[in-house]
Amino acid sequence: MKRKTVGKVLSQKCLAPGIYDLEIATCLASDAAAGQFVGVYTKDASALLPRPISICGVSDDRKSIRLVYRIAGKGTDEFSRLKEGDEVTLLGVLGNGYDLDKIKSLGNNDTPVRALLLGGGIGVPPMLELSRELAAAGVKVISVMGYRNSDTFLLDEFKKYSDTYVASEDGSVGTKGNVLDAVRENTIEFDCICACGPLPMLRAIKEFAGGKPAFISLEERMACGVGACLGCVVKTRDIDHHSHVNNARICTDGPVFEASEVEI
Repeated sequence: MKRKTVGKVLSQKCLAPGIYDLEIATCLASDAAAGQFVGVYTKDASALLPRPISICGVSDDRKSIRLVYRIAGKGTDEFSRLKEGDEVTLLGVLGNGYDLDKIKSLGNNDTPVRALLLGGGIGVPPMLELSRELAAAGVKVISVMGYRNSDTFLLDEFKKYSDTYVASEDGSVGTKGNVLDAVRENTIEFDCICACGPLPMLRAIKEFAGGKPAFISLEERMACGVGACLGCVVKTRDIDHHSHVNNARICTDGPVFEASEVEI
């Protein structure tokens, strides 16, 4: 159930230039799951809408969430100055995340499903909670994360839950190129793909999947975050009951979709 609530900052640190790691104690953690997001409000009274940020992690006691984000404007710049003890207003939990039961069902009793996790840029953080949840569910996890350069934030944490590979645009770490270049270079086999990243990356993944299930989280500039404004839509095969056309609202129907169901 969506609700507006006030959380308390437990910690914040800079992981890489412009990338921050924020942990917030909040009741929203009890309902949070991989692939979902929260809206974070600024202190600016003229900014009515919250900034959507994907959930990077949920604490074991389900009392706090972790948000890893990039400074992209005034709002996120304000968030980067939050410190321990500060209060922050949140709206959540928002969106539909990855369906773990559907992913698990792709395997069998003898062989667990092999889930290939692909993250690019600021699409890396939500993959971390997914890798943790899948590993706990007995899924074989292979993570391939893509970065611009050697600032491979969160990469070491993926190694706790998965076989981990890396791609970098400048070739300073791992495979030179993108995540699919790394998959090909390392001849990685998989049963399904879970991905989050920029739209060109997701388009390439949809084609690369070759008929195998691919679950993609669409990054999109959102306004209300609750499906009222129709500001974030994607064409689908099915008719949306709200707009009565072949559209889905990314913020409420997604952000995670099966790649075969959307036109991107």
